[in-house]
Amino acid sequence: MGLFDALHLTGNPTVVDWEMTPEYTFGTFESWGGKERVRSSKERIYYFFIDAWGKEPKLCLMERGIKYASVVAEILAPPELLRRCVEKQGKVAHFERTIAIDEELKQWLIENVMESKDNAKVVPVKSVDRSDRLGPAGLPGLDEPLPADLQQVTLPDTQAELTEEEADKLIKDLGLLDHERNPEGRHFRTYLVDNGDGLTVTDKVTGLMWQRGGLDIMSHRMLRKAIEELNQEGFAGYSDWRVPTLAEALSLMQLEMNGKGQHVHPAFSADQPFIFVDAIRKPGGQWFVDFKHGRAYWASGTIPGGFGRLCRKA
Repeated sequence: MGLFDALHLTGNPTVVDWEMTPEYTFGTFESWGGKERVRSSKERIYYFFIDAWGKEPKLCLMERGIKYASVVAEILAPPELLRRCVEKQGKVAHFERTIAIDEELKQWLIENVMESKDNAKVVPVKSVDRSDRLGPAGLPGLDEPLPADLQQVTLPDTQAELTEEEADKLIKDLGLLDHERNPEGRHFRTYLVDNGDGLTVTDKVTGLMWQRGGLDIMSHRMLRKAIEELNQEGFAGYSDWRVPTLAEALSLMQLEMNGKGQHVHPAFSADQPFIFVDAIRKPGGQWFVDFKHGRAYWASGTIPGGFGRLCRKA
């Protein structure tokens, strides 16, 4: 009895992709199939990684597909093997704590887990529906006035082409919170109110109305098409929805992580962890804002994939 039999996983096929790492998942799955072999949204690939977010690292088996990710098992590997693998990484940023396995762990898995008749080292993780079904926003009503210690601010609202240095300067000059670029500087403050439609909230500081949810992961071309369709339908009664600029998206960033694991007000859905922004990176690439790790980042412009959270002038 092997690993996949123990977890009752069949099809897709049930083999481990030893070349897949957390680093490669963006181009492969979050950009609609960067690898040619990922041809269908139903296809699944399995790979091992180390979850080093807690006090002790854990070895996990990930089941991954386009628009789908689920840890299906924890593997009880010798702690010293996990610690050695983590230590090889050296000092890493606080948002880089999912780690690829090394050759030593791979050999241990092959010898002790993959085709072992003893599955005591395999701990299945129960699959749960993690989609965020939005309830009450938990915000003041639309008629609530702007507090006296806040004033309205106009943020850049047109597409920009930014180098990393220019993005850093923009963030710091406007006091936008970025947990990598401006973690300890002055921080932008919003004042969100509930529009009462269950779909949107408005920031009385920036004058922007925001989707509480957003658009599913897609390519940049598909995003533009989806926005056009939303505007034709008149989402929430309006037809001028657009992609936020880098500054506008970062204005939502919060210092503390909410109960959904993101640095944004819990009125917003957790189903859009990182979003497209209307900014091109010089000399090449696309800028995004990541609410899970609390930062702006860029990725290749040739295979961009991200979620959408649209805004409009209220």
